[in-house]
Amino acid sequence: MIDSERRAWLRLARTPNVGSVTFAHLIARFGSATAALKELPRLAQRGGAALVPAAETDELERLTQFGGRILCSCEPDYPKGLAALDAPPPLISILGHASLLARETVAIVGARNASALGRKLAGQIAADLGQAGFAISSGLARGIDAAAHEASLATGTAAVVAGGIDIIYPPENADLYERIRAQGVIVSEMPFGERPQARHFPRRNRLISGLARGVVVVEAAEGSGSLITARFALEQNREIFAVPGSPLDPRARGTNRLIREGATLTESAEDVIAALRSIVGDFREPDGTPGRGAPVDAAALEAEADRVRAAIEEALGPAPVDIDEVIRLTGAPAAVVLTVLLELELAGRLARHSGNRVSWA
Repeated sequence: MIDSERRAWLRLARTPNVGSVTFAHLIARFGSATAALKELPRLAQRGGAALVPAAETDELERLTQFGGRILCSCEPDYPKGLAALDAPPPLISILGHASLLARETVAIVGARNASALGRKLAGQIAADLGQAGFAISSGLARGIDAAAHEASLATGTAAVVAGGIDIIYPPENADLYERIRAQGVIVSEMPFGERPQARHFPRRNRLISGLARGVVVVEAAEGSGSLITARFALEQNREIFAVPGSPLDPRARGTNRLIREGATLTESAEDVIAALRSIVGDFREPDGTPGRGAPVDAAALEAEADRVRAAIEEALGPAPVDIDEVIRLTGAPAAVVLTVLLELELAGRLARHSGNRVSWA
């Protein structure tokens, strides 16, 4: 990718209201980030509001000076697990050994306030999976995450962080961060220098599971971030493994429920290896690589969008609705419905939800 297009890719990804799904639609429609940036203000205006694309920044220079780099989803080094997602992150920042992202990976997540036995078991599973050839992905949190990273440093570990790749969080894991930087790889979807905020952690969790063939959950209370990671894994068609625990321990309630709902009961790395043995090597290539499509007939598409816009907006409400249902209710072609939804999202009027659902923002 030439430098000017890489910078345009970064600007488009950093523009407000442009999420992964919208980014992919824009690239598919206009063929390049440079072309999409030129059309953003007009599209947002059609959706009912103004939008100013992100300005040029020195993020690439700062990241390079720090020792990191950006991988765009159209590049060959971009992780295949993330590329196979429905709307992959347009870009990720990486720091450390990028080659680890090409390895078969298992995610290990769990409670921050983990028990000593939970940390020990997470470390043992991570070490044994590493010896079997798997890299380990986790979120650099205290507790289970830290134990999994520690145990897999020698064999390959990927820490996915919720802030910028240069921000160490939590602070007590500063030494672990530096060792992963030297021996493993650190990954982030957020801008360089961005402080982690609560809304960033679900995006981090989506990447943790997206990198992996399966997710092992060791100790997770109901409503915890680890269960959010498991939910993403389910949506991404990844395998889910859960370590059982005592019904008297609140940290076991989430994992025990996962087992009741069909997760593989897991007591050792061998349980994970046995389940994954038949599917390793089967990551599907994405149907189309963003950035390589040809522009569509925008004028014809927008004329038809104007004709059915009122019907599409009437089909939306405050509760999320499946996009396929909007298409069925309106009788409009899928491309036209997606065009109107794209314009509404760029205008900040539409919110996207998991399961291909949308609602008014």
